Amino acid sequence: MSLRKRGGLYWIDVVAPTGERVRRSTGTANKALAQEYHDQLKAQMWRLAKLGERPRHTWNDAVVRWLKESTHKATIESDKAHLRWLDKYLDGKDLDFISRAVVDRITDAKLREGVSNATVNRTLEILRAILRRCVNEWEWLDKAPRVRMLREPTRRIRFLNRDEAQRLLAELPEHLADMAAFSLATGLRRANVTGLQWSQVDLVRRQAWIHPDQAKARKAIAVPLNAEAVTLIRKQVGRHPTHVFSFRGRPIRQVSTKAWYQAQQRAGIEDFRWHDLRHTWASWHVQGGTPLYALQELGGWESPEMVRRYAHLSVEHLAPYADRLCALRVVGNEAGEVIEAANGTNLSQGQKRQGASSR
Repeated sequence: MSLRKRGGLYWIDVVAPTGERVRRSTGTANKALAQEYHDQLKAQMWRLAKLGERPRHTWNDAVVRWLKESTHKATIESDKAHLRWLDKYLDGKDLDFISRAVVDRITDAKLREGVSNATVNRTLEILRAILRRCVNEWEWLDKAPRVRMLREPTRRIRFLNRDEAQRLLAELPEHLADMAAFSLATGLRRANVTGLQWSQVDLVRRQAWIHPDQAKARKAIAVPLNAEAVTLIRKQVGRHPTHVFSFRGRPIRQVSTKAWYQAQQRAGIEDFRWHDLRHTWASWHVQGGTPLYALQELGGWESPEMVRRYAHLSVEHLAPYADRLCALRVVGNEAGEVIEAANGTNLSQGQKRQGASSR
């Protein structure tokens, strides 16, 4: 019998025209509904085998497959959060149900929550990525609806000057102050600081390393440790057997705590996130003359474009070009002679006459 009840639910057991055996739960204890599911599945398998029709897939099918293929992503946990939110609108829906109108409704629903355009775009990016894979790789859809991204304002880079940084560190609890100072000394991301283990540190050679599976770009990062970083690490010796930074005998997982925000308030610092410590580190490097190509390698950025956002903070290399304008200025001396301002060289007689006639 191709329909059996097991564990309170009906299961189907059928053989497709291709000889493939399919056994799965119908997800219902209602025999009539289970029979309908059974009949529809058999009809679908027949049309697939005999007429070459593409099988229908749901949003859930796509999410499950996408998650299996995306376990390597550094942002997989935040991606899952976006997918859980999308379930409210797409759970159980066929992929061809997702039209441009549906995407627009999802966009409007997210905006009604009062979040920024950037937050909306992060959710839409996941939706777009899955739909594109359904078309280009899995061949589950002939085409996908266009997912329109919202305009995001170009934000200035938020970084602290030296005095502000010292005020903040002075107000933080010791364990957060040490981690913040270490971030300012190395530029490491939050997860790389909280997850740093003693096996990744060599104080003799004054270096640390981030493994590829810990890096956002999935490439190993060599971290040279300056004197400040070495001092901070030595301070942690003996506090925890595996992790460099700990609090009351346990590794630290969260840094954006109440203590972090209260310290900012006491230090008179506003609109500053933990990740802005990395921006501060990069800004100080550029202002100190570190070339962008070296900064890219130090920070483990994947492309030069990601580093160029700091380029405007250093203009020393452009100074000689700005000074060239001085060579174009022409002034007159007290004797009425026209001289070149850049080097004081007298001009030709023709140039003098031309200059005199113009006066």
